[in-house]
Amino acid sequence: MLRILFAVLTGLFGAALLHLVIILSLPHFTGRDAATRVAAEGEPNNFHLLTDQYDEAGLANRDPFVRTAVCSFDVEDAPVHFTAKGNVPFWSIAIYDSASNEVFSMNDRTSVGGALDVLAGSPIQLTDLRKNLPQELEQAILVEMARPDGYAVLRTLAPQTSFDEAARNFLTEAACEQFTIR
Repeated sequence: MLRILFAVLTGLFGAALLHLVIILSLPHFTGRDAATRVAAEGEPNNFHLLTDQYDEAGLANRDPFVRTAVCSFDVEDAPVHFTAKGNVPFWSIAIYDSASNEVFSMNDRTSVGGALDVLAGSPIQLTDLRKNLPQELEQAILVEMARPDGYAVLRTLAPQTSFDEAARNFLTEAACEQFTIR
């Protein structure tokens, strides 16, 4: 009797575990995960401003007080430099790898002088850069990417209508471009 009970419990546990694995892996197999949607926004290495309506990629900015832009990138050939300046009440950036694992995040309160200056690259690229750091990267935060491709989400606050233009300008002027040593 004890063996039958043990077999039934093992079977139930195994079935529950299998269902959990299937449910969690489903976005990867359907192509509807966040990384795929951000990549479908348009050209890589360029911030794309999201509107309050769902676009063809299935992304939207539904918060009336936040403006959002997304950028897909690949650091296989060169690191990617994220920069932005502007007079906005608050901004934040989150960098994710292609599996949607958060690699890095920060906001204007933790930045140098309130400006966004982050360089994401492979461990080898960043090691080479650290050996002879270019002057334009002296204030930059260096972020190591374990996977070569990923995406960034840049948000800014627009708590009143009067902040909307500054928020949109901040996001459209933000850069997400491959860094080349000059």
